Amino acid sequence: MAGQLTPDTATPASSPLPAERRPGRGPALLLARVATTLAQRVAFLALLLALVFVTVELLPGDAAKATSERGESAADLAARRELLGLNRPVLERFWDWMTGLPTGDLGTSARGEKVTDLLSTAFPNTLLLGGIALLLTAVLSLALGCWAALRPGGRLDRGVSGTATAILALPEFVVAVALVLVLSLWTGWLPAVTLTDADGSPASWEMLVLPVLALTVPQVGWNTRIVRAALADEARAPHVETAVLDGLPPRRVLTHHVLPGALPAVAAGLATSTGMLLGGAVVVETIFNYPGVGTVLTSAVTDRDSPVIAGVTALSGAVITGVLLLADLVRDTVTGGRR
Repeated sequence: MAGQLTPDTATPASSPLPAERRPGRGPALLLARVATTLAQRVAFLALLLALVFVTVELLPGDAAKATSERGESAADLAARRELLGLNRPVLERFWDWMTGLPTGDLGTSARGEKVTDLLSTAFPNTLLLGGIALLLTAVLSLALGCWAALRPGGRLDRGVSGTATAILALPEFVVAVALVLVLSLWTGWLPAVTLTDADGSPASWEMLVLPVLALTVPQVGWNTRIVRAALADEARAPHVETAVLDGLPPRRVLTHHVLPGALPAVAAGLATSTGMLLGGAVVVETIFNYPGVGTVLTSAVTDRDSPVIAGVTALSGAVITGVLLLADLVRDTVTGGRR
């Protein structure tokens, strides 16, 4: 019947398979590509960590002065600088810090605390906040993008795209202030600040709602536009046009023919949002007094504390690198390993 999809004919024995489809070559090529990408991103992260140490060194003052008690003498400050190793070259201090990184040693803060102890509670709290926000972002952006794609060019499509554009232009702190004003001060539905239990975690789930929404709203706008654009590009593919000509229902065409091909672009957008969520968490956590890395990082910048700032950067970079690798795997899986 005209317009129907037909099974692929068997490949003749004399026709060589493409390199990426030869048995045993596909997984090897994929593994090599992942290893190369991982090496490049680790090298970039190392360069970024070196830049952190150099940047903190260029800030006015140093960790010894920032953490000193009032009335300390010049001799006391000199002794503290020697204790913290600040009298050594910055690259030498960076190298010492990097050699401990593979073993999980993130160094010691300017106030004498282990950086791993400082981040052992704060970073999981931030991951919880960012993970919930990323999950909500994925669900909402996929739902809105697919909903708009069912009526391309219609009023709903234009409305979703226009609203998404307006939302993505809002910074997290603006969204956070608006949420506090409406959902806390005016209605009293949700707490405006976060209280913690003895273990340092939020005292109740209600205290997660406003910070999560403040992070999610801008990312939903960003990812909805990515989803909609990816679906529009995939809708022009020949196999999708064939499915439409076969008379398949629009929803089935969308879910079975358009959406699978758009997944690499959607995964890349969500992977990019991971970095934005971790960056926005610093501002949002400060506004809501949330016990995450935002508070730790703010104090570390005030103290000119290179090991703490580098520790936060290293952990955040590791999470972002992992998510980007997952996005790459989704792309390679959907495209069959072909670029």
